[in-house]
Parts: sequence; C-alpha cells; structure tokens
Amino acid sequence: MTEQSVLLLRKQLAELNKNPVEGFSAGLIDDNDIYKWEVVIIGPQDTLFEGGFFKAYLTFPYDYPLRPPKMKFITELWHPNVAKNGDVCISILHEPGEDKFGYEKPEERWLPIHTVETIMISVISMLADPNSDFARQRRRWQRVALQRSPLESRGFIRRTK
Repeated sequence: MTEQSVLLLRKQLAELNKNPVEGFSAGLIDDNDIYKWEVVIIGPQDTLFEGGFFKAYLTFPYDYPLRPPKMKFITELWHPNVAKNGDVCISILHEPGEDKFGYEKPEERWLPIHTVETIMISVISMLADPNSDFARQRRRWQRVALQRSPLESRGFIRRTK
C-alpha cells in the first residue's frame, strides 16, 4: 500500500461525497479498505438501461494512479463491452502504453490523470454508446486462439488442456 495512492483515493472519495456527480454514486465496500469501491450507475436516459440501477466494483491496484483499476459489474447486464463475468472492457481501463494488437492508441488507454469521476463518466458513455468493435475484436481473437496453427496441424506441436 503506497501512501500516495491512499491519499489520492481518499481525496477523490471526499470530493465525490462533497460534490456528487449525476449518473452514479460511489463509496467504499469496506471502510477499512480504500482500494475496493462499490459504484451504482443509474441507467442513462434514452438507452435500454434507462431507469436501471447497476452495481459494480472498482478494485484499485496499490500503485494507482500509475496503473488502472479493474471494474466488474455485479448486476447482470448484457452489453458488448461487458464480459459474461461482468468485467468491463473500455480503453481507459487498459494498461498504459502500446496496444499489442494495434487497436488502441496509447492516449486512449489508461493515463494517471484519470479519476473515479472520469472513469465513471466514460463507463456511462459506454453504456449509452457501445463500442461494438471491442466485441468484434474479442470474438476475432477468441477464434484465432481456437484455430490450430500450421505447426499444430502438421503434428509438430500439441496443445495441452
């Protein structure tokens, strides 16, 4: 646990309590653990999610803000940017730096300037305007991973289960 991340997260929590942002609420799951937050998103107007309340967890790494938190919806919902287990797939929550698949620009990925507020605004925007490219990209890489390589098909290597 680094003192810098603790102070920064406490400051962000205090700011959200003092000046709530429309569209979501946030707080700690356990008052003794600043690294685990619970958020509730109010479904954006004029979307399929309008009127809904969607609970999620944000789990911050100890080296926050150098690395992004993980976000997982606890409320079940279907969305192309949310995995079946609830994990959120959005650019700003991806590790900083170059995308090994060449899909995202470095400036679209995690930057230490992001806060809980900017994360949540991005997730609310994602709910209102899904990025179906993520879903297509995920399916494409799953298909690639399931295909046999030329070396496998010739019997030079075998996959282990």
